[in-house]
Amino acid sequence: MERILKINEQDNVAVALKDLTAGTEVEVDGKKITLSSDIPRGHKIALVSMSEGTDVIKYGFPIGHLKTAVKEGDWIHTENTKTNLDGVQEYQYEPKFAENPYPKENLTFKGFKRADGRVGIRNELWIVPTVGCVNGIAEQIIKIFQSEVGDIAPFDNIQVLKHNYGCSQLGDDHVNTRTILGNAVKHPNSGGVLVLGLGCENNNVDEFRESLGDYDEDRIKFLTSQDVSDEIEEGVNYLHKIYQAAKDDVREEVPLSELKIGLKCGGSDGFSGITANPLLGRISDYIAAQGGTTVLTEVPEMFGAEKLLMERAVNEEVFHKTVDLINDFKQYFITHDQPIYENPSPGNKDGGITTLEDKSLGCTQKAGTSVVMDVLKYGEPLKTKGLNLLSSPGNDLVASTALAAAGCQVVLFTTGRGTPFGSFVPTMKISTNTPLYEKKKHWIDFNAGSLLEGASPDQVLEDFRDYIIKVASGELVNNEKNDFREIAMFKSGVTL
Repeated sequence: MERILKINEQDNVAVALKDLTAGTEVEVDGKKITLSSDIPRGHKIALVSMSEGTDVIKYGFPIGHLKTAVKEGDWIHTENTKTNLDGVQEYQYEPKFAENPYPKENLTFKGFKRADGRVGIRNELWIVPTVGCVNGIAEQIIKIFQSEVGDIAPFDNIQVLKHNYGCSQLGDDHVNTRTILGNAVKHPNSGGVLVLGLGCENNNVDEFRESLGDYDEDRIKFLTSQDVSDEIEEGVNYLHKIYQAAKDDVREEVPLSELKIGLKCGGSDGFSGITANPLLGRISDYIAAQGGTTVLTEVPEMFGAEKLLMERAVNEEVFHKTVDLINDFKQYFITHDQPIYENPSPGNKDGGITTLEDKSLGCTQKAGTSVVMDVLKYGEPLKTKGLNLLSSPGNDLVASTALAAAGCQVVLFTTGRGTPFGSFVPTMKISTNTPLYEKKKHWIDFNAGSLLEGASPDQVLEDFRDYIIKVASGELVNNEKNDFREIAMFKSGVTL
């Protein structure tokens, strides 16, 4: 295993692939460099001496500039580097398209075909509360129903999509809650849903039902607890009716073009932009070549790399939607008196991420090189196949919920630090490094760290593709095995 990596030939820094001590001699481009200090794994090393104000180049692009002069072999991090980003920028449409490198293949997975033509990769029975007050009632209904039916097949799982919202919400907060819950109710991974309300909440059942539009009346039922004498008995009866409607559900072979995959990262480190995120970029391009769909979100983590996405917009309309996506989120920060270009989180910094550009240039690699076909507002469902962008904050659970609500059947989540959470669809964790994978095998589903250890990128991609197909065909990921499933909605002024 090499000790350092220069990612792009234009870079003036390299990344330490393991912890290195002061005085260690490393070699890059035939040149020997002696380290002036300890360099933690994933952090950056100056390849040349540079003066104050010089741009730090990583991935072939500036990730900030030096606050002080540095010498060859110095540690480049937050103490001596500052972002170049400042204020709201203007953009012009200058398209640059790359040919998709992957062929169209006739691979399939086994999914559940729904009456509206969509395909689920799970067949789950959900209770969706319109308000957090009835979470406990929903759990009691499920407990009694399960005791009565025993084996819940053909359902893979039964759960309450618990949340704390639906009461005393106004404006955008109320709309966001109703929209995300409505999208969940009609998600293709659900084989049936009981919508459970209280009766006095803002997000009342009658208006919620109306907001859904057309729906499968055999699979989606509604109950307002205050309207009946025994809401638990009524709820159990509704679940039995849904169970009967779904009893003949079976998996069928469907093409990969039916896959809709969310792309997300969290707890990044210095290897995120080298291993796991580029792997997601390759699988995104591969799925697009098959006629499938991928979705990139976390708008604040596009800041500093947004032009690379804008130049891939399929046309001027999508370009302007991308500009609005970026500027609207910048305005959100300005409105709430928050810095637009805040540095990454403490965990990201510990892992070697220095500035927002450093984070963003690594994050956007999850989108590969494909054309951006559409841009979605928060809560808006997918309409266009291929690569899409989605408005959502960087918060892991909020963003993953938004991806699921848009119609993604699975979320691919890269991490260099590790996280156990899951959204209400399978949330597959891909580690950026092998030590994390070895330490947290009960969290991590796939190890991209092998790319640092000589594994063939083509073989890793093939293995990853095959694993995704297995998961789409029913194999559980760790958040499902651990029964870690959560849902969260964006609240203006609360979640950033």
